[in-house]
Amino acid sequence: MKNRLQYLEMAISIAEEGINKGYGPFGAVIVKDDKIIAKAANCVTLKNDPTAHAEVLAIREAANILGKPDLDGCEIYTSCEPCPMCLGAIYWAGIKKVIYAADRVDAADAGFNDKFIYDEIFLDPIDRNLEFMKINHPKAWNPFETWKNYEGKIPY
Repeated sequence: MKNRLQYLEMAISIAEEGINKGYGPFGAVIVKDDKIIAKAANCVTLKNDPTAHAEVLAIREAANILGKPDLDGCEIYTSCEPCPMCLGAIYWAGIKKVIYAADRVDAADAGFNDKFIYDEIFLDPIDRNLEFMKINHPKAWNPFETWKNYEGKIPY
């Protein structure tokens, strides 16, 4: 088994090398059974995609390679503590272990301050700075009812 520091150093190297290519300063590596499944750099500005964080891109690649959305048994190594979006993606992917180097305070010092998002998550939608509007549409439940009865569904 490789040392966890080696995978973490790889994530940090991906982050550092990506900066000169126009990427953001974040890197991620996904490992399963001591085998690298996927790795990615932050490509937000390169792709003009605010969701193209290193962790999300690595999760997408790993799920594609493994042929399933469940990444149970995988570990993710990141150059920095995952932001709220990436943390949600990690939970949805079923990854049970996150190993990171820098933390959210370090990220904030570099201009990547996610504190406001962490604060907003705990608020009721009506109290958030982002405007939420729930409309009680009579067909709101229809997609869920169809999903519940769909025999070909793959739960995730």
